[in-house]
Amino acid sequence: MADHYETPSPIISDLKIAIIGAGVSGLAVAKQLCHHNPVVFEASDSIGGVWKSCVYDSTKLQSARKGYEFSSFPWPNRDDPSFPSHVEVLDYLESYAKHFDVLKFIKFNSKVVELRFVRRPETIDELTGNAGDYWSRPLLGQPAWEIAVQTNDSNNLKWYAFEFVVVCIGKYGDIPQIPKFPNNKGPEIFEGKVLHNIDYCKLNKDAASQLLQGKKVVVVGFKKSAIDLALECAQANQGAEGQACTMVVRTPHWTIPHYRVWGLPFHLFYSTRCSQFFHERPDQTILGTLLRYLLYPMRRGISMFIESYLLWKLPLKKYGLKPDHPFLEDYASCQMAIVPEDFFTEADKGNIVFQTASSWWFWKDGIEFDNNTKIKADVVILATGYDGKKKLKTILPEPFRSLIEYPSGIMPLYRGTIHLWIPNMAFVGYVESAGNLQTSELRSMWLAGLVDGKLKLPSAENMVEHIWREMKVMRRTSRFYKRHCVSTFSINHSDEICKDMGWRSCRKKSWLSEAFSPYGSQDYCHKN
Repeated sequence: MADHYETPSPIISDLKIAIIGAGVSGLAVAKQLCHHNPVVFEASDSIGGVWKSCVYDSTKLQSARKGYEFSSFPWPNRDDPSFPSHVEVLDYLESYAKHFDVLKFIKFNSKVVELRFVRRPETIDELTGNAGDYWSRPLLGQPAWEIAVQTNDSNNLKWYAFEFVVVCIGKYGDIPQIPKFPNNKGPEIFEGKVLHNIDYCKLNKDAASQLLQGKKVVVVGFKKSAIDLALECAQANQGAEGQACTMVVRTPHWTIPHYRVWGLPFHLFYSTRCSQFFHERPDQTILGTLLRYLLYPMRRGISMFIESYLLWKLPLKKYGLKPDHPFLEDYASCQMAIVPEDFFTEADKGNIVFQTASSWWFWKDGIEFDNNTKIKADVVILATGYDGKKKLKTILPEPFRSLIEYPSGIMPLYRGTIHLWIPNMAFVGYVESAGNLQTSELRSMWLAGLVDGKLKLPSAENMVEHIWREMKVMRRTSRFYKRHCVSTFSINHSDEICKDMGWRSCRKKSWLSEAFSPYGSQDYCHKN
């Protein structure tokens, strides 16, 4: 894979832990494993991950500050009701890294291009048959992985040998997900400009405005990035000379204007221990399963209650954007997005128009749809997501590369952290929830206990059975289950991690707050 590089330098050894990526998850892991002096390889010149590389000028955090903070490092102004901008989030992450002195572990402009397992099994059968042996022995003590690193875009590789590797490169950014098109109907025949939103993120404010202003722009997608981008396009095209932005929507998803529903706080419906009691979870007893079936009308009623508010508050029917699936399915797959305040105002003024289509392709002057209609375009921006698994596959060797989605299409991670058939390696930031920073930090604490030998794993058979139960829950809850989200049983997921670490699973000070208050990072600040 790396044969186009010059002769590599000798392997640098006597190193314990490597962390790949210095985004939110990478920083959390570095802080928890700082006593091992880890080496953090970061491909860019700064920390922050997607908060640095995949944001627009208008990008903001989608939750309140107190819902996105490290347990040991609260926001200085955590009660400010406004949603922080991406610049504020980056400042917060920088302050966190400086406060806990983790910047000294980071090697910037150091891109990992290849990994090699020192004791490489030859077959998948050998891996799956010995999973228990890999994870029952001490994780530190001898080299397990060799890592090739490209520094400052040079052709020279440096090789390092580590005893344990933590992958924190995430599912977003770097490798765009590009739609597939019929022959002779792809971007190559379009006479305008085609780019992915990751390319748009790299433009400065003036360049972005120049790209959009006075142009017929088509934005493909209807998730958070696409919605924000369409609004930026509309705002750049104000006045008589402005052109409308067209959004091509294949699958409408539920959007929310804020975190209140008919005057009630949103967390009451899904983010408290009481509310999650209505939903299936992996360790559910027979009695719990029976109660869940009996409570189905209430669970469906909550989803319909929220849908009724959104249909009243937002003109989803007017623009043909009412999803065909229940709200619960979007929440259960971590696809709920906050729509900017001015988004539908711009649509009402005609600055944003919508085109729903199950399939589309290019023609020389724009976009053509499956109903034989065409629209002209100067610029087409694909806000179609990222291929996080391909990112992993570019650096992992076989047979591990084949195991990333084996056997169900999503990464089978125990406690959202370790892949039983990829030894001496952990993954943090790949399983989503309603609060990604909180769950990444908690998994980092769990991982530190595992690496230090302070917690004992169950048998490989039990771990595999638990992973399959989680996957079955996600599959039954949402058709979008491959996004690998635990939002409907996130508190139970955290409970299990706490029990592994010898912590008390109920973290609140009273039974009332335990039942009806949302869980956040501060609930896991102390070991109690």
